[in-house]
Amino acid sequence: MGWNIDLSGKMYSELSQELLRNVDIAMYRAKAEGGAKAVVFDQKMHDVCLDRLRLENDLRQAIEQQQLLLHYQPIISLQRGQITGFEALVRWQHPSRGLISPALFIPVAEETGLIIPLGWWVLREACTQLAHWQQRFSTQLTMSVNLSTKQLSQPDLIWRLDQILRPTKCDRYSLKLEITESAIMDNDELVLCTLEKIKTLGIGLSIDDFGTGYSSLSRLHKLPVHTLKIDKSFVSPMHLDREKAEIVRTIVSLAHNLGMDIIAEGVEVAQQLSQLRELKCEYGQGYFFSKPTDSIAASKLLAKMPQW
Repeated sequence: MGWNIDLSGKMYSELSQELLRNVDIAMYRAKAEGGAKAVVFDQKMHDVCLDRLRLENDLRQAIEQQQLLLHYQPIISLQRGQITGFEALVRWQHPSRGLISPALFIPVAEETGLIIPLGWWVLREACTQLAHWQQRFSTQLTMSVNLSTKQLSQPDLIWRLDQILRPTKCDRYSLKLEITESAIMDNDELVLCTLEKIKTLGIGLSIDDFGTGYSSLSRLHKLPVHTLKIDKSFVSPMHLDREKAEIVRTIVSLAHNLGMDIIAEGVEVAQQLSQLRELKCEYGQGYFFSKPTDSIAASKLLAKMPQW
């Protein structure tokens, strides 16, 4: 016995839209898994996609309503054992879901383009905080802020930087912008030109998570970069893994030969600190010194100025 179903009018329209949504979801999953493959739609896939859509909408609202906040992780001079600066790290305190990890919302921001307004907000807040600390503590602190690949490609980048620096009265020579190795690999000549313009403003440049990407060493010396940040995946196990320790030693030597300094991320135990000091690594960052913390707790650290 066959079924004769009338799929006309509103019912047909709603079914068509639902099918198209399901196809889009399956297509998105296939692309996310590398493409060139078939993916069968299921309810779990629908739920994941719906949750991501909610996250995107909530993030858009959070940026508009300034629900985000910054935490600051100290950067330590390993030779003097004192705080010389901070890295600004964005956090999201969702009104109903609580604290949402950057590992969840930063990829969404990058995929949707929300990383651009988010990035400018982070930079403005960080510059304002830096100016306040420099005035209060009469010290030449630095502030490191991540610059996304999408921000780096914006045609009005230099104008935007100037528009943030002037009203915040931030010392531009104390600002350090961090870029990834992948950002350097994309549009090489255009990126090089942009980096040179940033340098003329007096702003410092760092390559973040160095060692995890695929930057060409033959081009590294041409970049107007002041600092290499060694990824924590090499630093954290270096006291237990001879191979990782050798990678750290090689990167430190490379940076020094190119006239750059080094920040080691992921310093967690005293033995790592000792090894880095032996290598003449200039700066360190990690839980051994302090977790990322809000501006109030960071101010208390500056007031006490602990010695490591």
